[in-house]
Amino acid sequence: VLVNGYIADTAMTVDLGDHAKLVEASRNALNTAASRVKPGVRTGEIGAAVQAEIEKLGYHPVANLTGHGLGYYHLHGIPTFPNVAVSGGTVLEEGMTFAIEPFATTGSGHVTGAPRTEIYSQIGRKPVRLPSAKTLLKSIETRKTLPFSRRWYHDKNSEVNILRMCNEGILTDYPVLRDIQGSFVSQAEHTFIVTEDGCIITTA
Repeated sequence: VLVNGYIADTAMTVDLGDHAKLVEASRNALNTAASRVKPGVRTGEIGAAVQAEIEKLGYHPVANLTGHGLGYYHLHGIPTFPNVAVSGGTVLEEGMTFAIEPFATTGSGHVTGAPRTEIYSQIGRKPVRLPSAKTLLKSIETRKTLPFSRRWYHDKNSEVNILRMCNEGILTDYPVLRDIQGSFVSQAEHTFIVTEDGCIITTA
């Protein structure tokens, strides 16, 4: 959700099979993290709580994905929130805004990029020559670097133009992430604002 440039980031997993406990693991981890958010707490402490909650149900936290700071038209910033125990970390302060997003997996706890890409964002500004590329870029620029999905653009030249702009350093791509073959991953995410004595969850 975007309101006047300010972001509320949230996610949930819907179980369409027999993985209700896996969904519960990430949801419980998020609730546990939420109960610890207040000034003076370190992000590493929250990561330890997330890891313990996920492992309690027999799953692995995804170690190389983190929660992230949120800013004005800025989706992924600092501080980062590990999903595993780490020493130290950023000390939370009143006014900080961020998303915490535990991932629980039946796999290895480490994700890698798949060949397929669906999400992109603008990272540079360069002139483009083709009229269709100019039209596409003009639309993308209205997002002010926020990510977009390839499926939002249906023009027959869009796919080629997106690829060309990636090659020219105008856009960057974010490959689909996956754990080992045959594994399942759940995610739960909310956005937090640190208050004087706790936090506000803007997406609950």
